[in-house]
This record gives sequence, structure tokens and C-alpha cells, in this order.
Amino acid sequence: MDEITKDQNSETKISISVPMAIIIAGVLIAGAVFYSNKGPADQQGAIGQLAGKVEVSADDDLFLGPENAKVTIIEFSDYQCPFCRSFWRDTLGQIKEKYIDAGKSVRFVYRDFPLSSIHPTAQKYAEAAECAQDQKKYWEMHDKIFEEQDKLGQGTISAYDLEDIKKWATELGLDSFNFNQCLDSGKYAAEVKKDFDDGSKAGINGTPSFFVNGKILVGAQPIQAFIQVIDSELEK
Repeated sequence: MDEITKDQNSETKISISVPMAIIIAGVLIAGAVFYSNKGPADQQGAIGQLAGKVEVSADDDLFLGPENAKVTIIEFSDYQCPFCRSFWRDTLGQIKEKYIDAGKSVRFVYRDFPLSSIHPTAQKYAEAAECAQDQKKYWEMHDKIFEEQDKLGQGTISAYDLEDIKKWATELGLDSFNFNQCLDSGKYAAEVKKDFDDGSKAGINGTPSFFVNGKILVGAQPIQAFIQVIDSELEK
């Protein structure tokens, strides 16, 4: 998980019972990079599921599964976060196969949480996925960015990085003129920032972070961690 310490602290609302800000100080989470006053650091402790519930919005973000599902999983993620990629590669497909493709009442929502202080180009990659949605190719671009993560620039977004993104759009069959215009104009910059702000208000300070009907899961956890919470919620 990637984390950063900050000063600032049709929507689906998940009930709140314990503010995230006070849950389990000192718990070490595996599969996470935190951004703190000391800078980013890999956390190598036990994979953690934190206690309590948090109110968080699905907003109008893209989702897989039925809109009115009994169980909603909301991920806050960063396209440059290696642990976010691990979740995408190792776990998301299993959730999709076991629940969503099987017709279970489970919905997966992806929200952007670009950690710009350590991943300066993550914001623009998030905007690229939003631009792809203008042509109904959001998930295709989402998958492509994670697939190509090791090729993503680590510094300030450059013309080279933008050309890569635009090349991927062409490969995915997008109309290049409309996509490029969207990306260059920053059409969805505010949308991505709103995701980040909503995550911050919910107490998130790292990626990937998940809310399963408001129950918090932190880090690139294995499928069994999700199965435990999802099945429990489905049985209610």
C-alpha cells in the first residue's frame, strides 16, 4: 500500500460506526507503501483488516456488477502504486469470477487516489482512464495502465509519457483525436481530485484501501481476506 501523511483531512453511502482516524494505531499492514513525514516506506507487517466501519461514497465512479448490489466494494487506488497492481493482477479477477460473473449481488467500484507527492504521474494516468470512458473503454484503459505499470514515468509527466498513453488509446481502438483532446485539456482533472478528496475525508492515507460495505481492508490482500468479509455481508 502507498501512503502519504497530509494535513487535510448519485452517491452510495456506507454506514459509519467508528471514525477511521481512530482505528488501531500502530497496526502494520503488508502490501502497502505509506507516505509519512519520513517519506514512503514499505510496511512488512501482517496483512491487516482494520476494525470499524467508515462512511464512504461510491460517487458516480465506474463499477462492475449490479448497481444496487447487496455488497459494495470500493477501492481507492493509484495507477503507479505497485501494491495496487498486485491487487489488480492477483485478486480482482478472482473477485470478479467468484461473485460478479457468477451473478452474486456484489459490486466493485474503482476510485482514484493518486499519491502525487511520490507518484507525480498518477494523476494523469487516472485522467486517461476517465477520458477512455467517454468512448466506453474505461476498464480497458484501467487494465492497460496496470499492465504497463513498469513502463510508467517516475518523474513529472512528460511528453514521452503522454505519447505512451495516447498510443495505448489507439491500440484499444479509441478515437485518437477525441481522446487526445480530452487528455490534453485536463477535462477530468477535477473528477480525479474529487475522488482523492473523498478518500481523504474518509481517512485514507494510502493505497490500495478498500471498503466492503464500509468495513475497511488495507493493502494488497489475498482473495481469502475479501471472501471472508464479502460472504459475511451476503449472509446478512
